[in-house]
Amino acid sequence: MPYASVNGINLYYEDHGPRTGPAIILTPGGRNDTNGLRPIAALLSGQHRVILHDRRNCGKSDVVIGGELSEQHHWAEEMAELLLQLDAAPAYVAGGSAGSRTSLTLAVRRPEVVKAVFVWEVSGGPNSAAETAPNYYGQFIDAARQGGMQAVADTEYFAQRIADNPSNRETLLSQDPAEFIAVMSRWREAYSVPNPVSEITEEQLSGISCPVVLFEGNTPDEVHHKSAAETAHRLIPNSELRPSAWTHEEWDIIGQHDHTFPGIAATNRYHMKATFYAAQLLEFIAKVEAMEPVKVG
Repeated sequence: MPYASVNGINLYYEDHGPRTGPAIILTPGGRNDTNGLRPIAALLSGQHRVILHDRRNCGKSDVVIGGELSEQHHWAEEMAELLLQLDAAPAYVAGGSAGSRTSLTLAVRRPEVVKAVFVWEVSGGPNSAAETAPNYYGQFIDAARQGGMQAVADTEYFAQRIADNPSNRETLLSQDPAEFIAVMSRWREAYSVPNPVSEITEEQLSGISCPVVLFEGNTPDEVHHKSAAETAHRLIPNSELRPSAWTHEEWDIIGQHDHTFPGIAATNRYHMKATFYAAQLLEFIAKVEAMEPVKVG
């Protein structure tokens, strides 16, 4: 399996498609692995280089609960370094939900590696973090307090991280529970700031200069309330706002946009949306590339 060592962290990645032309890097929602984005990647990789990756603490990559930055900022910084290692920058940066936040954070923190941003189900606003912080951080803080690092390793989420990457077991069990709780608490605090898009301020959104496409979330879903995308669109100068690809009824059936879902009906709906997003992204790339000045000499 291909891994890149980024700031001492082993990040799992996959590199698909031709090496000519601009690259696309896809980021899933939540702390999900790359699997849910494979349908979109398959539709894109016939024409473009497509990079899938597992962020730290996700999928097959290393679990590292530490560092000076917030978790989301670590994700963005490590994505930037991965793109540079793979000679894939500047890239088209795309993703949904947490992938939208990470993609926009990358454009804020490391604009030199971003050619354009294409994000769906943008999440943020005053109620989004309140809905998701217990799942991202609270449950693991509680586990560490109640049973130490063994209890953390035994949670469904981290048990899967160990199954995906066995070295994560020793990493988790050797960490001091107090340190784990302190880092997770700090990450939860940073994540819970009621900015338009998670940890990204209005001023930072206004400073994004690359082309951006934003798909609304599906109100009344508080995690991906459409106001997050609307506010980002209002603030980002070179941005375009598009309606959610999902009806509210579809969203209720699917649950989340970038999982691999059981059931024929759910799976068919998901693949239809993958086809939709891939087509829209290809059109967006063609539009941005057409605006590029022709280099002479």
